[in-house]
Amino acid sequence: MNMPEPTSAARIDGIAPFHVMAILAQARALEAAGQDIIHLEIGEPDFATPAPIVEAGIAALRAGHTHYTDALGLPALREAIAGFYDVRWQASIDPSHIIVTPGASGALLLALGLLAGPGDEVLMADPGYPCNRHFAQFCDARAVTIPVDASSGFQLTLDLIQRHATPATRAVLIASPSNPTGTAIPIDELTHIHDWCRTQGVALIVDEIYLALTHDGAEHSAACWNDVFVINSFSKYFLMTGWRLGWLVAPDWAMPALERLAQNLFLAASTPAQHAALAAFSPATLDILDAHKDELRVRRDFLLPALRQRGFDIPVAPQGAFYLYADCSRFTSDSQAFASQLLNQVGIAVTPGIDFGAHQSSRHIRFAYTQPLPRLTEAMTRLDRFLQA
Repeated sequence: MNMPEPTSAARIDGIAPFHVMAILAQARALEAAGQDIIHLEIGEPDFATPAPIVEAGIAALRAGHTHYTDALGLPALREAIAGFYDVRWQASIDPSHIIVTPGASGALLLALGLLAGPGDEVLMADPGYPCNRHFAQFCDARAVTIPVDASSGFQLTLDLIQRHATPATRAVLIASPSNPTGTAIPIDELTHIHDWCRTQGVALIVDEIYLALTHDGAEHSAACWNDVFVINSFSKYFLMTGWRLGWLVAPDWAMPALERLAQNLFLAASTPAQHAALAAFSPATLDILDAHKDELRVRRDFLLPALRQRGFDIPVAPQGAFYLYADCSRFTSDSQAFASQLLNQVGIAVTPGIDFGAHQSSRHIRFAYTQPLPRLTEAMTRLDRFLQA
């Protein structure tokens, strides 16, 4: 007798997979078979977590720091994060407005869980980080993805927001520098957006995960305003991807509800990871991190002209992060197939545009310059072979 199976919630149908994970799995299989693969697909730096952070984590484990912390995080870590904002970005933040979370994803889930619900709309750029739209849908809200291109630096503008806003608009989500384009929003434009959101009663969420990896121009944090939700992470600049630690800066009025959400959704971030992160702000660690940042800029300055010379259209140079979002329409009308061919024929793994939205996704691929310069040079040699075949 066939028994009926439980059904999944309707919201799951709109949660697309990370197509890059299929690329990664295929790349790993090829490596297991003996093929050399150059990984330019995953948004994870190749640098190891700095030794002072690792040693602090080991010391925390040996000292028995393995119990729950407060749901908002270690007080000392929240104070250290506030101090970092003060020194680096001249933004004065009360540590009581900081929540330490399991990765930046935990911060985004808290913010959208607080702000978005059935019938609400969250405005965001397309292309953009896929979890942004998926988290909105998980909260039963609607992600309004706004097509952006080189004319706006692949960022939202106040004009675009006003054209897409409705009475249902509950929040605007900005990422600067962004994934996948690496472009940053000018501070004047962000100020205009902030002022509009404030007058309209719309929440402004700013993803600053890559802010400390800004290569060109000044670093401006939206945390200078006390009515904005700011998301950040220890993953990218601080090189702690696998430690799963991030944070959310939130307005005073939101903190009680956010604390209740944190208690119920994940209770607290990893205790050993929080103790390790205390060492992330030491002068020795920051020297290591800034040296790696300088190397990322060298990689960008190699790969950007190299791809342009080979016929890829990258109209806006990325100001930060470690991505190049390249128009490959000169070579293909199907970037997903193009990415598969690059992997299988010459061992270069890249991310197809479909992961980042619907706007011109079939003509774009993302290169992550997260490999050493000799590997990037080898990738260009292989790319020449592929394009000339």
